[in-house]
Amino acid sequence: MKKTKLLVSVLLCAAMLATTACGGSKLPTEPAATPTPVAETKNDPKNDQPAATSTPTPEPVKKVSDLYSAGTTLRLACGYNNAKTGIAFSADIAGEGITLPDGKTYHTGDLKPTWAELEKILGVKLEDKYQGNSATNEFAFWKEKLEQVDMVIGNAGTLTEHGNNGDLVNIGNYLDMMPNFKAYLDANPIVRLSITGSTTGSNKGAVYFAPYFDGVNDIERMPLMRTDWVQKLLDGSGKFTAKSSLNLAKAVYEPYMPTSGKITVDVVKADGKSTEKVTKDYDKAGNIVAAMNKALASGKVSGVDAVNMLRDYIDKAYNGYYGTNRSDLFIGQNAAWDADELVALLRCVVANPQTLNGTDNVEGIFSREDANNQRRVDMYKLAGILFGVRGMESRSDYLYVGADGQLHDARLDEEAYTAIDRMHALAQEGLISESFVNTSAETSSTMLENDLGFMSYDYNQTQTILNKTKLNKNGQSGEKYMAVMVPVARWYDGTDANGVYMRFTESWRSVKTDAWAISVKGIGKDENKLYAALSLIDYAYSEKGQILMSYGPDAFIKTNADGSYVTFSFNGKDMPVISDATYEALWTLASGNYTNFARFYLGSTLSFVKSQAFEYQCTHEVGKEGAAKISAAIALGTIKHPELALTSNPWYTSVPTVLPNTTVETDLLNTYTEITSAASGYFGSGKNQNNLFVNLIAKGYTDDVLSSKATTLKTVTDTWNGKSYLALKQSAWKRITDYYKSDLAK
Repeated sequence: MKKTKLLVSVLLCAAMLATTACGGSKLPTEPAATPTPVAETKNDPKNDQPAATSTPTPEPVKKVSDLYSAGTTLRLACGYNNAKTGIAFSADIAGEGITLPDGKTYHTGDLKPTWAELEKILGVKLEDKYQGNSATNEFAFWKEKLEQVDMVIGNAGTLTEHGNNGDLVNIGNYLDMMPNFKAYLDANPIVRLSITGSTTGSNKGAVYFAPYFDGVNDIERMPLMRTDWVQKLLDGSGKFTAKSSLNLAKAVYEPYMPTSGKITVDVVKADGKSTEKVTKDYDKAGNIVAAMNKALASGKVSGVDAVNMLRDYIDKAYNGYYGTNRSDLFIGQNAAWDADELVALLRCVVANPQTLNGTDNVEGIFSREDANNQRRVDMYKLAGILFGVRGMESRSDYLYVGADGQLHDARLDEEAYTAIDRMHALAQEGLISESFVNTSAETSSTMLENDLGFMSYDYNQTQTILNKTKLNKNGQSGEKYMAVMVPVARWYDGTDANGVYMRFTESWRSVKTDAWAISVKGIGKDENKLYAALSLIDYAYSEKGQILMSYGPDAFIKTNADGSYVTFSFNGKDMPVISDATYEALWTLASGNYTNFARFYLGSTLSFVKSQAFEYQCTHEVGKEGAAKISAAIALGTIKHPELALTSNPWYTSVPTVLPNTTVETDLLNTYTEITSAASGYFGSGKNQNNLFVNLIAKGYTDDVLSSKATTLKTVTDTWNGKSYLALKQSAWKRITDYYKSDLAK
């Protein structure tokens, strides 16, 4: 990219127009707003008639990419979350030197291919200052010495707070000079709102960081099942038989779905091309959980008896719709399963271990790492989609937008605790893994490798590769661990007072909480650093930049003879195909885990926009099979989700990742430590943090203060200042929506 020095005239003009950054810090040549041309009318002295109106041609807005000198050095304290995931190679990755598919050998301290390529493209020198921490801890390390770095990673909320304090550059002042970044924000209103740091005063509309998207506008987590087990239990004609089975545990879980009447839901037809309606007939079949509970109240129910009860229920409730392929209720393109049907299936699974794995034990629902709170929280997220509760997978704490247009907090909703109680009932019945309940070191890879675990709620690509690396270790064939359809639940989206039975997922990709920002003290008065840093951000949001930030350099992509990319269609867009050597290295170096390979070796997927197209190519065939069914359901509208826009029905509006609370409000929020502190509060999602919802699923109400649903709800709402927290967030939500309507939606 050609770089030019500023002309003297531009410097003089910029000096006159330089504005003051938020917090009073002076930034070099901060651009003034582009003037609006004003028509002038002049009189003709010959006939005293007005001359034709003339409109001066405005001077074109300069791009940040044209305003810095080649060779400018940028000091980057940026990475993802540990020493392996920085812009330069760590010793444990590079070792004595590592040769990648681009034919180059890299050593410890060398820039990874993505960043070496970016140096060339931008004509800059990148200096790695990353300490190898999480975003939160990395910013904490640098916040008192920001003069030593030019760009720094941090948590979006913290970056907004420090931006309002004048520590970080207001990128919003330069959007007209950043065509790629601006176009991206214009196309995604909720993204723009998610990164707006202030809506009032001199820094109104401020943007203090460049957002990160681990994929965007797509589903994130999915239910994953051992589908071969479902087929073993449910498919075929005649009665299910087994040489050995266990008895069902005492019933604790009570029905969630109706016990009488009929409900109709939309499903995708088996061919995946159109939709049809399927009826659940409770008058004819009853509720399967109610039937099992009644049988258990009268005596013992064996695993064989349970399977036959479920088979009979499916035949009657769906009027033979699934035929002898009853497993399609759960795993088919036309699946229509709900929470009660899942519970019945789980009871069948754990009571038939000899049929499924030839042992005396099978675990039902498990998390990827049952001793890691960062993964254990997936259990309450699963509760959200099973029982129709919003806020469990919010982009911002536990907040969501209601049909009334107001913010709500799941932690203050009785329905959330009811859902958690239902999950605890599953744990009491032994339908959730023992290792989750007792927080042992069991992991999902061990579960699957040892043929023990049935179901989890997780990411498709990273988990379904276990079909290649962990399954079939026992010499069995046909084992399939794959994504299945999102369940039917009753959701209160405001269109019906009694709720709507439909599929909805809140697990929708938007702005993540980690982001990159520019240090005011770091760049000082060096306009070259300022514009180079802004150019780095702007390039990352260009079409070519998004490919680089996802795939790495062109050397890792398959090309035609003329040098153009070999492409495939992904979500309706042509995207590059990775090279054969890249695919081979992915498996050799990272066992097929795309994100680890990208972050450890390529240096991509650290920030900005990550396309799922690369990840999709690395997905196991079983993973692709399940994802394709879900994708068809989303495309045909049978799985609904939040939108990255202000929707006509506010309930479908995705809540911004960060809300622009004022400094005073933020200081007050920080005093509500029980619900806002990740380290010492009750709702953390980090590895070694504490989460009340997780604890309640595993152990129930065991604390003297948190002794019941009612006392817990009151404690969170009043004693822990949940109500006050929500009021402050609601104030920020109103300001940001008012700002959007008055300033952006024009």
